[in-house]
Amino acid sequence: MSLKDQITEDMKTAMRAKDMERLGTIRLLQAAIKQKEVDERITLDDAAVVAVVDKLLKQRKDSITAFEAAGRQDLADKEKAEAGVLQVYLPARLGEAEIAEAVRAIGAAFEAEQGRAPAAADMGKLMGAAKAQLAGQADMGQVSAAVKALLAG
Repeated sequence: MSLKDQITEDMKTAMRAKDMERLGTIRLLQAAIKQKEVDERITLDDAAVVAVVDKLLKQRKDSITAFEAAGRQDLADKEKAEAGVLQVYLPARLGEAEIAEAVRAIGAAFEAEQGRAPAAADMGKLMGAAKAQLAGQADMGQVSAAVKALLAG
């Protein structure tokens, strides 16, 4: 079963259970997926759906930070609940050690290809390779920190 089909089934289950918070979040996710499909005139595969979920999750995390800074704990809690629903549709995340290992491998491949160690100016190239390899598997903020650590040391 594809991820889109799983999301549709979860929506039906939430409707039957009358779980309005979960239903609202799933409908929001389906709307974002449909919008991307219409905008780009494509049918999204599982990897692209994961990218949409990742984007929505990042928006929720940013909102949580902003709401907590503004003292609006009620809205922050609502965003946290939505983030919890969205988290279910992401594959298992890599830990820091696994991310660091993957970034080291990307750095080694870059060094072999270019014949030199990566420098600070190569940050964009390394992040592009890391994003292609680790999309949906890791938080890109952690990947960026690992790439910076690789370039620094």
